[in-house]
Amino acid sequence: MSINIKTVTFVINNEEDIGKRLDVFLSEHIDDWSRSRLKKLIDDGDVTVDDTQVKSSYKLRAADQISAELTIDDSDDFEPEDIPLEIVFEDEYLAVINKPAGMIVHPGAGTSGGTLANALAYKFRAMGDDIPTRVGIVHRLDKDTSGLIVAAKNEITHEKLSSQFRDRRVKKSYVALTHGFVRKLTGKIDAPIARDRKNRVKMAVDKNGRNAVSIYKVRQRFERYTLLDVQIKTGRTHQIRVHLAHLKHPIVGDETYNEGRDGTINDAQIRKAVKELGRFFLHAEKLSFIHPVTKEKLEFTQPMPGELTELLKLL
Repeated sequence: MSINIKTVTFVINNEEDIGKRLDVFLSEHIDDWSRSRLKKLIDDGDVTVDDTQVKSSYKLRAADQISAELTIDDSDDFEPEDIPLEIVFEDEYLAVINKPAGMIVHPGAGTSGGTLANALAYKFRAMGDDIPTRVGIVHRLDKDTSGLIVAAKNEITHEKLSSQFRDRRVKKSYVALTHGFVRKLTGKIDAPIARDRKNRVKMAVDKNGRNAVSIYKVRQRFERYTLLDVQIKTGRTHQIRVHLAHLKHPIVGDETYNEGRDGTINDAQIRKAVKELGRFFLHAEKLSFIHPVTKEKLEFTQPMPGELTELLKLL
């Protein structure tokens, strides 16, 4: 998915701006962006003061240089499209979907349709005329990540689910095939993540970034590859991909973060299979949370899609 980024800069030289909160200042100087939306931008690490990430409550000082990267924001309403979906679970409050690789979750720069949001808008509207096209997708999966994702059907359910995600009460487990032989059977990757300073479309481990924690366990080892179970304790953009690359075990098929390692695969048959895969080997396999209304604990497991299991057979 392409990302449209516009960078705006400010230098604090007016006395009336000194001492203001950063989010307040930005809301006064950036049109059509609400304070809450700007706060999220700051929390995501897309705003810096003198090249350093700060909190939204940061009090401005004279000569501060502010840089804000404005990305296209997702709309609450989407054009409904009749796109088939694999529904794993559904009731009147929420739906759990098995998202295929190649499907973008939300429309964005260069993509106005064909997304999970468009498909859900159609499905929810089809339930009745009183159902709006608002889509309450609570979390994200990258375009090339397959697997489980949950969406709420109303504001109250959306907020309660979001609260569970914020409080880290939702359990998410992924399966990833990585380059290299991972020697430790289990491990914890505790490394903050921020936008890459050299390539602003990518993310990177950065000491000034946001806290990010991933737990991995070896499921199966091959001669030059390792199949991992990965649980994420935080939900940073590209977190698993960045963390495993930082561990020097990037995900197979991930051209963004594996620095060309797919092209150096010795076995020609495997190299060809990885190239033809057309995605990276990351699948959201397990998802569990408390139902916001019934209070029942819901647990889901979605087996890997065929293209991933076929690659494992080849290995």
